[in-house]
Amino acid sequence: MTEAPSLPASKEDLFALEPALDKPVGGKVDGGKVEEALPLSKETLFSEEMATKDEFPRPHKSASARGGPSRVRGFAQAELAHTYARPDHGSKAMGRLELGTQGHLGQGIQWKLSGRLDYNAIYDLNDFYQQAVRDDQRAEFQLRETYLDLSAGGWDWRLGRQHIVWGEMVGLFFADVVSAKDLREFILPDFQVLRIPQWAARAEYFAGDFHAEVAWIPFPSYDRIGKPSDFTRPGSGADFYPYPPAIRPLILDEVKPGTGIDHGNFGVRLTQLTKGWDMSGFFYSSMNSSPTFYQFAPNVFTPRHDRIWQAGGTLGKDLGEVVLKAEAVYTNGRRFNLLVPDPDGVVKQNTLDWAVGLDFNPGSDTRVNTQLFQRYFFDHNPDIIPAKAENGMSLLVSHSFPGNWKAEALLVHSLNRSDWMFRPKASWGFQPNWKVTFGLDVFGGPPTGLFGQYDQQDRAYAEVRHDF
Repeated sequence: MTEAPSLPASKEDLFALEPALDKPVGGKVDGGKVEEALPLSKETLFSEEMATKDEFPRPHKSASARGGPSRVRGFAQAELAHTYARPDHGSKAMGRLELGTQGHLGQGIQWKLSGRLDYNAIYDLNDFYQQAVRDDQRAEFQLRETYLDLSAGGWDWRLGRQHIVWGEMVGLFFADVVSAKDLREFILPDFQVLRIPQWAARAEYFAGDFHAEVAWIPFPSYDRIGKPSDFTRPGSGADFYPYPPAIRPLILDEVKPGTGIDHGNFGVRLTQLTKGWDMSGFFYSSMNSSPTFYQFAPNVFTPRHDRIWQAGGTLGKDLGEVVLKAEAVYTNGRRFNLLVPDPDGVVKQNTLDWAVGLDFNPGSDTRVNTQLFQRYFFDHNPDIIPAKAENGMSLLVSHSFPGNWKAEALLVHSLNRSDWMFRPKASWGFQPNWKVTFGLDVFGGPPTGLFGQYDQQDRAYAEVRHDF
């Protein structure tokens, strides 16, 4: 579960939140998959277009029959952001282009190739950010989903770089334990941008309403958290770096696991649809994609990744006027920072994260989603920041207006203390496949809070996106 008031020591500490759809509640769950009218996933509810395991659709049979690639698909996006908290500065002037194509090799084998190019001109337009941040975030090319699809032995196989999305809660990371994420802008970007594909071999078996999935990730991707600041020079670190609890800590280089087979990830997930109840259970063993800040010397921290294992499940049910969703994840082996002297500065804590959410339409043009969530610590150590039970809630209200305008406001708040994030925005679909968005990202709370630590990163932004 996302832990609202504590430091982001793990990827489950981070929320991922996206704009809401206009589609009505009341679709049907069928065969373990959700029809797009039913907002049983965060992609369905919070993205303008329904996200799937693929970043682009699979090739049509006509394209496959020709043996060549389908047409190039993707999106182009321009993003501007200005941080108006102290110190006031321009923080983003991003151009982003993602392209992908797919086709058929024969013998039932399909392929997909996609990549994305990002360029943030803000690092050339002003001198606020120091060189380390410029080098890390100015420009990059990413290989996105690139894989082969084939069938053998009654199983469907996908080999290559791919998204494996197990979590379906609205706007929060709970059962989405496989995904690595680019967190250099916290959880503010769209999921399509936030998620990092994994190099994986995945096998899926379908039998009626039963679905089995096995995944092996020999070379895992890890969360990207950016460069830390030295606290004496504004702009020397990433705006949303997840600092450990210390006064002006010195952060050494991140230590990532090697590429040996013992550092790979693996998991299994089973899904069953029974009388309209969409249920799944999973087990996943991995090198934690989010780093833990070890402290081997006073005020000196080293980000490292430990092996953890997780077991959990998901539940979804269309109750007519309301859609019910629930998830629970038990995590064994994650470390948390201590507030007292210790040889390595961390302690192992096993946790249970759970969430329950309701989604409904009070009017034909209005959608409301609300969720209650908790992280519970077994054998809680009193010398860590989180309480034994950390509780939180989220509320999103979205309303569509004539002329393809939409306004929405999202609030995520701790129930243990005043630690919160508020994201109002308005969007306008001024042409088919074109959209412009204006919004604010506002944070509040104590410096040790998940959101309060970014109290000086409040920003206004504008985006223009074209899908093709």
